[in-house]
Amino acid sequence: MDKKVLYNLKEELESELRKNILPWWMEHTPDHKSGGFLGHVGHDNRVIEGAGKGSVLNTRILWTFSAAYRMYPEPEYLETARRAYHYILRHFTDKKYGGIYWELEPDGSRRTTRKQIYAIAFAIYGLSEYYMASGDEQALKMARVLFLDIEVHAFDRLRNGYTDALTRDWKPIEDLRLSEKDQNESKTMNTHLHILEAYTNLYRVWKDPSLKDALENVLRLMLDRFVDQDSKHLNLFFDDNWTLKSTLISFGHDIEAGWLLHEAAEVLENKALIEQTGKLAVEMARENFTGLDTDGGLFYEFSPEENEMDTDKHWWPQAEALVGYYNSYQLSGDETFLTKAIESWTFIKEKLVDREYGEWNWATNKEGIPLREKEKAGLWKCPYHNSRACLEIIRRIDRT
Repeated sequence: MDKKVLYNLKEELESELRKNILPWWMEHTPDHKSGGFLGHVGHDNRVIEGAGKGSVLNTRILWTFSAAYRMYPEPEYLETARRAYHYILRHFTDKKYGGIYWELEPDGSRRTTRKQIYAIAFAIYGLSEYYMASGDEQALKMARVLFLDIEVHAFDRLRNGYTDALTRDWKPIEDLRLSEKDQNESKTMNTHLHILEAYTNLYRVWKDPSLKDALENVLRLMLDRFVDQDSKHLNLFFDDNWTLKSTLISFGHDIEAGWLLHEAAEVLENKALIEQTGKLAVEMARENFTGLDTDGGLFYEFSPEENEMDTDKHWWPQAEALVGYYNSYQLSGDETFLTKAIESWTFIKEKLVDREYGEWNWATNKEGIPLREKEKAGLWKCPYHNSRACLEIIRRIDRT
């Protein structure tokens, strides 16, 4: 591939990150009345009053601006990360029982106190990144404490794996679901994938033997339980006893998992796992082509039982496809993957990026028409997937 193609891709992604994504979040989401960040901003940048403040949104903002500052040491990036950090410390942290709350009221008081392990994992991910950006030892200490919270309260010592949710005081809870669309099962791919992601980042800065063991264990769980070695898709939902409860295929998670598994193996410096996950990442990326439309956009999911494809193209699978395909190009040397990565970026910039109001739209339909009824910022719409995709590809091209 002509290096000019890569450098052009890098320039476009740098411009997208630094002139659109990051400025939008700094301008439109800080809550200047109650502190922290607004809970819900509409597609046209109007604030939706009364919306709760989600832990996932705040911890992903923390990660995003910490990571951005590490690559581009602009003071406003670190200040935005610091704003998220202090708000998490003051309001989301449960001083009595440990962990972090799922959701707060607009004024910072508690709304939903359940302990969603997915959210705690994202706090670890963000705090460890903030520590790397700021050198703040308190952030690293908090990340270590949250790691212990997960291991003590959520890890299944009898059957392995992690439960999805618990009550505020770490008791079993009837409704384990991360979102309304999820099945009410105790062991889910999504939570395990982001525990893996969080532990990987924490292990970069804290070489604790117990963390290493936990990281290797969740990596092997992903390989043994959640990756279907025949289909090269992910198994999404299990009960406590590891009985599979779903055949749904999530194209975005498939392509995201491929590169995150390989990254974890590299951070562990385990040669056998590096080789295994590298091969798997390429295989999963190639199988992921079955979810691509002719315009380069990645469909949301497929139900084999109903033979039904959800043809909406959400923002985050497109971002993960960009990274996953590029990662597979680097691993295999097969330029087909580079072509697919560039096609993903072309779809993003032509169909998802909002040239009128800024940031990215939540999704488009199959015809590429934006679904403008969905928010720009909210419980799930955060700057993490698209910012990370830009940062990852820029970094990888720089190392070429």
